[in-house]
Amino acid sequence: MKILTVSDYVEPGLYRDFDAEKFREIDLILSCGDLPPEYLTFLSAKINAPLWFVRGNHDIRYIRHSPDGCRDLDGELIRFRGLRIMGLEGSRWYNGNPCQYSEKGMRAKIRKLRFRLWWWKGVDIIITHAPPRFIHDEEDLCHRGFRCFRKLINRYQPRYFIHGHIHRHFDSPEQRITRVGRTKIINTYGHYILNAENSKGGNKTV
Repeated sequence: MKILTVSDYVEPGLYRDFDAEKFREIDLILSCGDLPPEYLTFLSAKINAPLWFVRGNHDIRYIRHSPDGCRDLDGELIRFRGLRIMGLEGSRWYNGNPCQYSEKGMRAKIRKLRFRLWWWKGVDIIITHAPPRFIHDEEDLCHRGFRCFRKLINRYQPRYFIHGHIHRHFDSPEQRITRVGRTKIINTYGHYILNAENSKGGNKTV
């Protein structure tokens, strides 16, 4: 299955200069936040694929104008063609605007999903806005990652943990990726195309 992931930056090749032929094999779109709702609506309609999103710390407009035909995945764990996909919105708290969380607050969001994670024997893909602490993050308060994301990765070993929030340009796709155990942690700033196989029974919790 081919998944388009996007975050933080409206790329001309995905909007103004969009070429549908380049994305005709996309089965699913996942947004990791800080993108205009109109952009997500456009992508979902033009690619004709389901689009699920989590909000970033700048996605205040979503409160009144959610992307048309798209689904908010925050705090959810759902299945799509055999893949178990989970979403967690927001950044670290830094000025009190919406979609900002303390470490304790983010732990509480994850705790609400523990029963379903146990029942489904784990998760294949986790999408977030912020990165895990000390992986792809930065030291200013806004851009620090969450320590509880590290624990989430260590416990459930998803195949992919995909985040945005950290603005970097990459010369090759490999520069986006850090591997922790069985998990590929991917910074999807701009966009990234992921080829994901369907789950075969799922990951066990450890």
